Amino acid sequence: MVRKLKALADNAGDKQLVKTVRDSAQQIWLAGLGAFAKAQAEGSKVFDALVKEGKIINNRTRKVAESKVSEMTNTLGKMATKATNQATGSWDKLEQVFEDRVARALNRIGVPTNNDINNLAKRVEELTASVQKLTRTPAKKAAKRKAAK
Repeated sequence: MVRKLKALADNAGDKQLVKTVRDSAQQIWLAGLGAFAKAQAEGSKVFDALVKEGKIINNRTRKVAESKVSEMTNTLGKMATKATNQATGSWDKLEQVFEDRVARALNRIGVPTNNDINNLAKRVEELTASVQKLTRTPAKKAAKRKAAK
């Protein structure tokens, strides 16, 4: 188009140039109107297609995000459980160390342990049973002698 104008300007007079410029302007104006009409007609179709594609991408993205959140929740839950177990294990060890130290300290000052008391209680029960056995036997023999006479 520019070449055509330059060629006319070189070869023709001012009238021809004005006519060519007018024709070019008219063609540009008509091309603009045609582009506007086409954009207006197809614009809603393009817009609807973009909205549809946006919905698909949004759903896909939401599913991926929910999946990642679920994975992270599971991972954090496992980590929390592991940390709780480690803390409980450490606390149990500390408690056992404390109990052992207290037991040694009590033993040094002569305080009997729970096992010592339990052993003594068993021994007392055994001795009581033996004493009762011994004291019943002569009474039974005496009762048998009286019955035999």
